[in-house]
Amino acid sequence: MPDILARLVEILLVALHVLIFPGLLFAAVGGLLLAGIDRKVLARMQRRIGPPIVQPFYDFFKLMGKETIIPAAARPGIYKAAPVIGLVSLSLMMLFFPIFGHKAAFGGVADLIVILYLLTIPAVALIIGGSASGSPFAGVGISREMVVMLGYELPLVMVLLTVAKKVGGGSLVFSLQSISEWQLESGCLLFHWSMIPAALAFLLIIPAEVGTQPFDVAEAETEICEGPLIEYSGAPLAIFKLNTAVKMFVMTALFQVLFLGGINLGEYWLLGGALLFVISAVLTILCMTFIHAFTARLKIEHLFKFYWTVVAGLALVSLVLVWFGL
Repeated sequence: MPDILARLVEILLVALHVLIFPGLLFAAVGGLLLAGIDRKVLARMQRRIGPPIVQPFYDFFKLMGKETIIPAAARPGIYKAAPVIGLVSLSLMMLFFPIFGHKAAFGGVADLIVILYLLTIPAVALIIGGSASGSPFAGVGISREMVVMLGYELPLVMVLLTVAKKVGGGSLVFSLQSISEWQLESGCLLFHWSMIPAALAFLLIIPAEVGTQPFDVAEAETEICEGPLIEYSGAPLAIFKLNTAVKMFVMTALFQVLFLGGINLGEYWLLGGALLFVISAVLTILCMTFIHAFTARLKIEHLFKFYWTVVAGLALVSLVLVWFGL
């Protein structure tokens, strides 16, 4: 009987981590709030009043209550499953993060490799969902999304290798918990001058991962009418929009874990760590907002060239410096 109770408690704890904290609910609320802040600040920069910060919550619940219209040419099963698959992968990613110094719910020796795979799933889900809708506009958006993925994946891998090498010294450390603990002892990686180019590269990767201007070439509302999402409505569209918000939160959290130690303050993680986590997340989003406000959408060939030259170059500089112990 005690063994059964212990097993039941373990299952409940896993469910709590996945569904509430640091999983789905925490990431969804945080992502929607960051999306609201982004829209509000962008509006103010354009001399508009803008929507309230909680507007993304209103939009999500409004879409959840609308009818889902499935096109005649669509494959219903894949059409409905694609957004859910993307959301599940993003929620699982949060379980590997030592949020503001708290020990990660899950973790191991290859966290960064798992994170890299999980980050790819939402984009693949968007591609699969768009192809299942049967729209020619979705086909154009799918091809663009694949090119965008090819563009930012190389510098992202280089940034992760740089962090793993810096923390590991003579070897590579892929555990996010170990990376966070190393920074608690040695100082945040952002304060090591050799890591600054890698941090800048990661900040430039976030808008492409999230799909915000000037890297929103896959959806491009004024060009191809939302691309892969053109045939989506109701709850599936709401979940895809939630995917974007959650990914925004996940990428800011990953930046903090990689370069700020998860805002690890040791025994003071609950109060000071949580406050610094919020502040740094908002500052990271503001960087994206400024890029959005001052830059027009790039052409797909310009985007690819930018990531394989400027962003990959920044990541390579840090990788070389770290590899030679500088």
